[in-house]
Amino acid sequence: MREEEEASEPVQDAAAAVPRPRRHSRGLLLVGLYKVSEAVLSALLGAGALHYVHRDVAQALMQLLDALRVDPESRLVGLLMDRADLIGGHQLREFSMVTFVYAGLHLTEGIGLMLEKTWAEYFTVILTAMGLPWESYELWQRFTAIRLALLIGNIGVLLYVLWVLKQKKVPA
Repeated sequence: MREEEEASEPVQDAAAAVPRPRRHSRGLLLVGLYKVSEAVLSALLGAGALHYVHRDVAQALMQLLDALRVDPESRLVGLLMDRADLIGGHQLREFSMVTFVYAGLHLTEGIGLMLEKTWAEYFTVILTAMGLPWESYELWQRFTAIRLALLIGNIGVLLYVLWVLKQKKVPA
């Protein structure tokens, strides 16, 4: 009888030694997906800018406005056309480069968060905190609901990731 108990003890110890699979954080997954979607949209915007490097931007804008059936005599169209005439290949290349860098940062951030890497959480805190003053300034200069929503969303992301980092430091 004693031999059976001894034989069963290692089995119990082995079962206790097997770690439980760690549960993934849905919040980090959502933030990571948000950052990856930002990266994809930024890359598309950069590619679109490169597409127009050797084209007439004003003509392309006029074709778009015609397709959208916008009144070509409106004040807004006149303002857009004046601005479009000032955009050259150099500005489009610079804009494209900046959007590709932005896309790369957000892609790195998003994939790291989805894989629940601690470095990505710190990276997100740093990048998000660096962007808040600019977003606040932009909101102060011209208030729009979209700018307000982006600012509130980024503050929420920052607070959530800080909370996740704090939970990792608390002993379980």
